[in-house]
Formats: sequence, structure tokens, C-alpha cells
Amino acid sequence: MRGMDGVSLLGLIGLLTLASPGIAQAQTASGDTTFFVTSVGSGKGADLGGLDGADRHCETLAEAAGIRGKMWRAYLSTQGANGVNAKDRIGRGPWQNAKGTVIAKDVADLHGPNNNITKQTALTEKGEPVKGRGDQPNQHDILTGSQPDGTAFAGNQDMTCGNWTKSGTEGAAMTGHHDRMGLDESPPAKSWNSSHATRGGCSQDALRGTGGAGLFYCFAAN
Repeated sequence: MRGMDGVSLLGLIGLLTLASPGIAQAQTASGDTTFFVTSVGSGKGADLGGLDGADRHCETLAEAAGIRGKMWRAYLSTQGANGVNAKDRIGRGPWQNAKGTVIAKDVADLHGPNNNITKQTALTEKGEPVKGRGDQPNQHDILTGSQPDGTAFAGNQDMTCGNWTKSGTEGAAMTGHHDRMGLDESPPAKSWNSSHATRGGCSQDALRGTGGAGLFYCFAAN
């Protein structure tokens, strides 16, 4: 029995030694995450508590997933006299998902034709895919309030659900498709950040009605 115990112990040590690099690699990949789609929204439709509330939501989800030491910014634009461009608040890049896949090397790459945002790479902070077109329920509408180049919309038409404070029947917000799929092959249908506006207001039900769940992109700005 003693000999068998020794063999078993040596075997166990060997298995743990082999597994250790994999475990360390998984932890490192998670800690190096600098981009994700929120796994859940605020629960109040497009009312995210403004930009500050959206940023806090990114930080809370990241902390819960074990991603620390990052300054998180939601990829959201605001409108009006003090409007903010989403592209100007997310840092310089590069950004990678929870699996270590780089989605863009810098701001220009992110808004160019060759960025790597797809259904397979636009993962949550947990490293899980987000349901898209063809899944039930479809949740590919990601809140952005932005034009294709990452800038805010001018004019009086609400494209940010009152700068992310509305959750009723009024207002609308521009969304993008994280899976790059829509009703046709047009550029908007395939846009990750500027596909179409929500319809029927800014409530959770309204967002759900066009294929969304109040999710948004988070980027590490440092």
C-alpha cells in the first residue's frame, strides 16, 4: 500500500505541475483583459446613470470577474453643448478580450474596416459570447449613441436616450451590432457601433424589441 501511495502521490504532483502553466495562463489572460461587452445591462433600459454610471458598471463587472488595476470607460457618446465622443474617452489601445485576442491596436484601427470585433471576439468580461442574430433571444444591439467614426451626433434628435438617463417611452439611442449581422449586407447592418436607433423609447422592453438588452462596450483607458 505504501508503494502505491508513493506512486499515486508522484503522479498527482506531476499532474499539478503540468496543469500549473495552464492555470497561470488563464489567470494572466483574464487580468490582461482591456475590452469587453457587459454581460448585463443596468436593468433600467438605457438609463445607465449617465456616463459616470456606465463607467461604474464597467468597473463593477470587471472587478467581479477578477480584472483589476484598469480605468474602465464605457464606449458611449453624449450630445449637447458638452457632448462627448465615445472614441475620445477610451484611451489609445491596443485592446484585447478576455481570451487574449486583440480587437484593435488603436483608435484609428478600431474605427477602420479591419478591426477584429465579431461575435466570436466581442466577449463579456467573463469571456463568454453574447447572443446575436439567430440566437434566442437576440441581444446584438449594443448601446453606443455614436456615429461610425465614434463621434457624437449633432442636432436635436435624441440618439443617446437623454445622455443615458431615460428609461421610458421617449427618446432613442444608436446601437451597433457586435455580431456584424443585420437584415441585409449594407454597411450599417454590419456596423459594430452605428447600425440603427432603438424604437419605442428607452425602456428595457423597447431595447428588447429591437434585439437588445441594454448592453454596452467597455474599454480600459489606461
